[in-house]
Amino acid sequence: MKTILHYLGRHKWRMTFGLTMKFVGTVLELVLPYLLSYVIDTIIPQGQLNLIFLAGGLMAFCAVLAYVTSVWANRIASKVAVLTTQEIRSDLFERILTLSNRQIDGFGISSLQTRMTADSYAINNFINMMQRIGIRAPILLLGGITVTMLMDPVLSATLVCAMVVIGSSIFSITRRGLPIYSLIQKKLDKMVRVIRENITGIRVIKSLSKTEYEQSRFDEANQDVTASEKKAARIMALTNPLVNLFLNIGLVAVIYIGAVRVQENLTQAGKIIAFLSYFSIILMSLMAINRIFINAMQATASAKRIAEVLATADDVEISYFETVPSDYHIEFADVSFSYFGESNDIEHISFQLKKGETLGIIGATGSGKSTIIRLLMRQYDTDQGKILINGKNVLSYQPKDLHEMFGVVFQNDTLFSKTIFENIDFGRGLGQKAVEHGARVAQAAEFIESLPERYQHKLTGRATNLSGGQRQRLLIARALAKKPQILVLDDASSALDYQTDANLRKALREEYQQTTTIIIAQRISSLMSADHILVLEDGKILGYGKHDELLASCPLYRTISESQLGGVVA
Repeated sequence: MKTILHYLGRHKWRMTFGLTMKFVGTVLELVLPYLLSYVIDTIIPQGQLNLIFLAGGLMAFCAVLAYVTSVWANRIASKVAVLTTQEIRSDLFERILTLSNRQIDGFGISSLQTRMTADSYAINNFINMMQRIGIRAPILLLGGITVTMLMDPVLSATLVCAMVVIGSSIFSITRRGLPIYSLIQKKLDKMVRVIRENITGIRVIKSLSKTEYEQSRFDEANQDVTASEKKAARIMALTNPLVNLFLNIGLVAVIYIGAVRVQENLTQAGKIIAFLSYFSIILMSLMAINRIFINAMQATASAKRIAEVLATADDVEISYFETVPSDYHIEFADVSFSYFGESNDIEHISFQLKKGETLGIIGATGSGKSTIIRLLMRQYDTDQGKILINGKNVLSYQPKDLHEMFGVVFQNDTLFSKTIFENIDFGRGLGQKAVEHGARVAQAAEFIESLPERYQHKLTGRATNLSGGQRQRLLIARALAKKPQILVLDDASSALDYQTDANLRKALREEYQQTTTIIIAQRISSLMSADHILVLEDGKILGYGKHDELLASCPLYRTISESQLGGVVA
């Protein structure tokens, strides 16, 4: 809850004004039954119409003023809730963007999505409710009891007895229901994960006719959430009927005892009417406090989940190592790494690249190709060995400075529902000339120029209005547009035809001679002209050298080459 209070502190003056308005309106609302009692018991018996009209006017004024201040306060409450939630979401989104890959793996993407949406919405509801009802309900409760005690202690005692029974019942029910809400949030994370996977892979699901299978997966997750929600609803549903039962019993008791006391001249009829109003006010305020309590527990769980992300310390620590003069641009020295701390995903990887050289990496799925890139960009840290760029350990670089060196196309990379220009520029302010140059080298200029709006052509979500090859060329253009020091193409040409792939490699050699390039590919043709080729198997180096050297020394590489090129070696 400290998280919510921290953000609310930014709006303390606006919130203080709104709560003051709510206080004034609530007090005026509390006064009305007392005024009515006074009119019935004191003014009407006098028979003076002018006093009756005066009292009626005063009551009308109080009612209107209570309405105006309440509406004003509610608008302020909504504004504070919206602004606070906006700030929480903004900071949460910014923090998620800066989490390391290992931290994102720990939280889970679906859980982070739920925290950004459902949890922040729960906080919004809580802030709104606390300002609207949080001050009103306690004032009505305590003020109503105080006024009734002053008016008639005996009737007030009847009212308090009913309240104790109702309050105990509500507390007992709520205590059983609240733990279920935390369980619901965890199950909701699971359901969101299923939804996300299905939306992302919708084309594959349809093409393989697996809609029924995925529907069953979703139904299972949905039913799991529903079962928990129904259980919570069944428990919490006992609250209102019990309150109504004891409320009616209490009203009957007040009317009966009040009638007896009126008959014995121990109280007045106006007080009985006022008591009935106060009884309803007090009981409704008690129910409102119960709602606040439930909402507060839900918001506390949500705030805890959000605070968990916001308070996550950066695990990318900057360690300062001496920079050693080196002839190499990139060096891997006996690097080993495991994602889960068990068996190594890559083991004893070593190679060196001079500036402007090209490294090709080939190997079966799961052999560790992409892991090498992730370690080079310090998305994960090595378990053993070291990685140097320009003789400087990557652990010594500020993350922003390190990533500025790279132009990258990852597997299954993303294009956004923006224009082609915006997707290539990616908010870097590169300018039209740089964007067009990147597109030309990436072999994307030809199809872009054929579009009616050219670089202002708007893409759909995930660029579904382009072919696979066109999407890959735009991604490559994005990586090239800033003329990076290090270019990484992780299976980035798999959807390109052989001629386009060859033209791309030729353009890279001619126009990016000072850029060190790492190409991960399954095609021998994409790698055979590289200065060095790294052959991986089960995270270990099986071969390293040029194309001709590997044909002679690495059986796996030779087998792949013969299967793809039919024995052609050049």
